Amino acid sequence: MINYLNNNTDTILAALRQHMFLALLPVVIGFAAALPIGYLGVRFPRFYHPLVNVCGVLYSIPSLALFVFLPVVLGTKVLSPINIVVALSIYTVALLARTVADGLRSVDPLIAQAATAMGYRRFKRLTDVELPVALPVILAGLRAATVANISLVSVGALIGVGGLGQLFTRGFQLFYLEPIIVGIILSVLLAAVADLVIVLVQRVLTPWSRV
Repeated sequence: MINYLNNNTDTILAALRQHMFLALLPVVIGFAAALPIGYLGVRFPRFYHPLVNVCGVLYSIPSLALFVFLPVVLGTKVLSPINIVVALSIYTVALLARTVADGLRSVDPLIAQAATAMGYRRFKRLTDVELPVALPVILAGLRAATVANISLVSVGALIGVGGLGQLFTRGFQLFYLEPIIVGIILSVLLAAVADLVIVLVQRVLTPWSRV
């Protein structure tokens, strides 16, 4: 194991950097897109159930099928990282849009009414009152989406772009256990670190939830 790490440090670090990019960029994109979509599902209640249904359908699409299908739609090359980023952004939106809507729906109506009575207009009430109260629910969904993305990136290795997943395919092709073990360990550590960061951010942004 030590010899493999010493001889392949550059390859492993390059795979780890690509894995982080492919997993975390879609989280940022998906979160930014899910916020207004989820809000619309609350602002216009008749859209909530269609939103839930569409998100469920999108998230049920097999990842490998989506990775292969997107180049046809986007006009990109099969090996382009853009396909992975777009696919995982779709999954993130599908998971987080409902989470955002559920988080906002969980806000006690009395809180919103009190904010309105204090002079908060709709957008100010949303940003200063409703979103902070809904944040624990939203960040729980963000944690799930982040860990799921870190796992799904490895599937992209089957089409030639997969970060740490490339270590898995190389190990299976060469019947070599070391790269598989390294890939698994680094994937788990990356997911654990990302999850911990979100937990710490939640503790900073929602100090009242610790009381």
